Amino acid sequence: MQWCRRATCWRLKEPTRFHRSLFSLPDSIYERVRRKPLAANYDPIAVESGWTQFWQQELSDSGKQKTSQRLFSLLLPPPNITGSLHIGHALTVTIQDALIRWHRMQGKNVSWIPGLDHAGIATQSVVERNLLKKDVKRHDLGREEFIQNTWSWKKRFGSRILDQMEQLGTRLDRQKLYFTLDEKRSHAVKMAFVQLYEKGLIFRQRRMINWCPFLNTALSDVEVELKSIEKPTRILLPGSMTSVEFGVIYRIRYEVAGHPGTYLEVDTTRPETIFGDVAVAIHPQDARYEAFHRGHVIHPFTKDRIPIVLDDTLVDMQLGTGVVKVTPSHDANDFECGQRHELPERPVLDQKGCMYGQVPSEYLGLDRFKARTQVIEDLERMNLYVGKVNHPTTIRICSRSGDLIEPLLMPQWFISVHAMAKRASSNVREGIVDIEPKHHMSTWFHFLDNAHDWCISRQLWWGHRIPAYRVQSQRISNADHDDAWIVAASVEEALAQAEKKYKQPFVEADLVQDEDVLDTWFSSALLPLSSNGPYPLSLMETGSDILFFWFLTCEYQLSGTIPFKKILLHPMVRDKSGRKMSKSLGNVMDPLHVIHGATLEQLLHEVKHGNLPDREREIAEKTLRQEFPNGLPQCGADALRLTLTSYLQQGRQINIDVNRVISYRHICNKIWNAVRYALPLLKANDQCLTERIALEDVRDQMTISDRWILSRLVSAAYEIVEACNLGLSTNRFASSVAAIHQFFVQDLCDVYIEFSKSILYQSHTDTSASDCDAKKRKLCALTTLLECLECSMRLLHPFAPFLTEELWQRLNLYKTSETSDLNSILSAAYPTKENAKFWIDVRAETSFEIVLDVLRGLRSLVQTFRKVTGLNTNKMGVILACKDIEMLRMLQQYKHSIESQAKVVIHLKLDTEKFADSEAILTYNATNKCQVLIPVPKSKDIMGRVAAEAERLDKRLGKCKMTIDQLTLQVKQPHYASQVPEDVQAQSSNRLAKLKIELTALRKSLDAIEFLRQN
Repeated sequence: MQWCRRATCWRLKEPTRFHRSLFSLPDSIYERVRRKPLAANYDPIAVESGWTQFWQQELSDSGKQKTSQRLFSLLLPPPNITGSLHIGHALTVTIQDALIRWHRMQGKNVSWIPGLDHAGIATQSVVERNLLKKDVKRHDLGREEFIQNTWSWKKRFGSRILDQMEQLGTRLDRQKLYFTLDEKRSHAVKMAFVQLYEKGLIFRQRRMINWCPFLNTALSDVEVELKSIEKPTRILLPGSMTSVEFGVIYRIRYEVAGHPGTYLEVDTTRPETIFGDVAVAIHPQDARYEAFHRGHVIHPFTKDRIPIVLDDTLVDMQLGTGVVKVTPSHDANDFECGQRHELPERPVLDQKGCMYGQVPSEYLGLDRFKARTQVIEDLERMNLYVGKVNHPTTIRICSRSGDLIEPLLMPQWFISVHAMAKRASSNVREGIVDIEPKHHMSTWFHFLDNAHDWCISRQLWWGHRIPAYRVQSQRISNADHDDAWIVAASVEEALAQAEKKYKQPFVEADLVQDEDVLDTWFSSALLPLSSNGPYPLSLMETGSDILFFWFLTCEYQLSGTIPFKKILLHPMVRDKSGRKMSKSLGNVMDPLHVIHGATLEQLLHEVKHGNLPDREREIAEKTLRQEFPNGLPQCGADALRLTLTSYLQQGRQINIDVNRVISYRHICNKIWNAVRYALPLLKANDQCLTERIALEDVRDQMTISDRWILSRLVSAAYEIVEACNLGLSTNRFASSVAAIHQFFVQDLCDVYIEFSKSILYQSHTDTSASDCDAKKRKLCALTTLLECLECSMRLLHPFAPFLTEELWQRLNLYKTSETSDLNSILSAAYPTKENAKFWIDVRAETSFEIVLDVLRGLRSLVQTFRKVTGLNTNKMGVILACKDIEMLRMLQQYKHSIESQAKVVIHLKLDTEKFADSEAILTYNATNKCQVLIPVPKSKDIMGRVAAEAERLDKRLGKCKMTIDQLTLQVKQPHYASQVPEDVQAQSSNRLAKLKIELTALRKSLDAIEFLRQN
């Protein structure tokens, strides 16, 4: 912390003095923070109004970066323009904005590059769905008009998304805004494609690819979700009216050619592909089928003879019957088998998932799953169907649409990633690139070490059209047509290349550009280079589900440099039950609903008028009614940000609960009330306090509570600054938020402010020497309080920017001239650890903890007194018996504060003094030097009440011990530290510590009851 003598000189300003910082504030904010008193209640919406525009202006005014200062740069992973931000975006924005503010307050130049993603498949799907509501299909419009419609969508929702991000407290520089489909990015994509093609890393080839029949496009491997099916399960696929059964396997029979009545039985999960079967395979070492080597079977439908091939790669003798049907056109493993045995291809499913080609006429055009049912019925009639059994399996689902992936053989554009992936993997293994948290490294290595060529072409209209041109001219031979693709950044360059290649002139009409567009990630991979910011970046911060490796692979190939040397990955956000958030499930938490509040009716209205299909809308509405029966309360952006950062331990996912957001809203209210308590006191003492006071100079005049809270502040700042350093390295900001919460709520508000009231609210009207001492104590308390509040605002600012800026502007009115000229808390220095040792006061902390132990013990005994007597008297007499005179003098100093907080009248005595033997007394050993005693009046039913209270305390003690034993057992379990999420470990640790404190207090209370019984 910056606690140097000059920085801690205080002068409470005259009310007439205006500060330069205030004149740079917008009128509405100036009126609020300078002329109006702090509102009685914290209103997050009122507090958050106006500051975003102020930060934008402040950012613009300070845009001229000083070359002498270090630069910290970040790239905002661009949100899709498919609609509104979700809570995952809110987490990303919160983390990055906190990092930017923290580095800015450290005096660095900062560059935060915002952007929007065109999101090819996702956006086209949403726009098409929107058009279908008007009974319009994209093919009705044509490519150009559809693209114009999509640009209109982008214009509408792009600005909306930026507005939403700013409502979260971000200080985005819109002058640096990029869109992944704008002119600059389009040029970068074309140039990158050409360069990678010329290096031989991009190529076109006919391969088995992932095809989504619903979206009618190819997909990459990472766009395919693997869904485990443990038992027979019916799933309703998009575009279907009936569900499809998965988790079963069908057994069918093939008659062996030349052996009438002899059959080979085959298990298959896909009977509909039987028309594409060109062989059956057996293991060469399977003794059961030795007689059929080099034989044939009869195809059930075509009656053709198809070979029995020997393949020890495809066939596992232990699975099923040990016989496998081979369909090279519709299964990747079968395709490889076909290549090994030179088998023909027989495609029978088209791009819409319907039967075509060499199939019986009654099957032509039939949906693949309807064909499945029909095939089983036909096989039954032919006596070739054996039956179906349960079969746990894994199905491949399109992550975009939910449709079942269809493997198809098609020519597509690919990028060779093997060499790039190997380099990216080596960079991490060799320590050139660091990934945090470390447990994500295994995912990194697994994927990159097993990387396959990436399919980058998509059969869409919205996206970067592939810069490849096909030569279509009668003047080139048929043999050249398959290799007639020209890759170039423009049609003019393509014409020049074609003329050079074929040594003849061409016109533009001879070239046809590829209709396909590039995978969205191709353009995203270039953003560190193509965005409007510095290169390389200081770090890449993103969600753990983002394909972060792309940034390393492509960038290095194009620039020869690594785009960043550090990757921070944050967890996935899920609902409180751990389910993935999905609009179709109705468990999506809209950050703006959390900020502004929303009734259940509003939530249902948005779902009803959204883009969900009818069946998904019904599920969503049902979930909303269950999860949010009373809607969402207004919590504000700061409470949401504090909640999100409080979850950032090293776990793999965040199970967000709206109740935690509400809890942090209460904490914001507590911060508000603490400053509201201080401001009138600061204002009231403006004119009588005219000389500067250095806290160091009056340390000897401070009370123990002043020195205690300053020492606690330094300890908290140490922890927070260390946590921020750790957070920067590992994305673990939870410890920062916890340290601030601990200091501000439990130390400053619950303890110091309560103890300060007896000093700050004293009336001093005479001029006696004791009155002068009281004024000094008051001044010390006031300056200590101001220091704690102002420093807390700076510590908390990266996480709760609105509230801290609002309150800091008011507190800053009473700061010295060195700080009062600052325009914003963003320009104030973030507390550091330098020169803070002066205020670490172990003796004060130890002494004051004794006072707090006495207060806690007194409160506990008062509660016991009320239970056993049935009396609820305020200002009851309490005796504090001290072992020595030093303890008595220290408690004498805080006697009035303790009396006020505990609502008792204290009589201080040395324990050598005798008490009346006839009195019944409750006792509590608060410390080893102080005993709390309360005389108990005699009554008829006192012993009955004592027995009842003893029984109650004994039950609580037993329950507390049992819970401690259970938690201790959990913590001692093998692999607890490695397998249990860190946030859960932290919660368990905190709970265990609190339970042990409670156990000690219960034992002391029981001792007091037992003492009363015996006396």
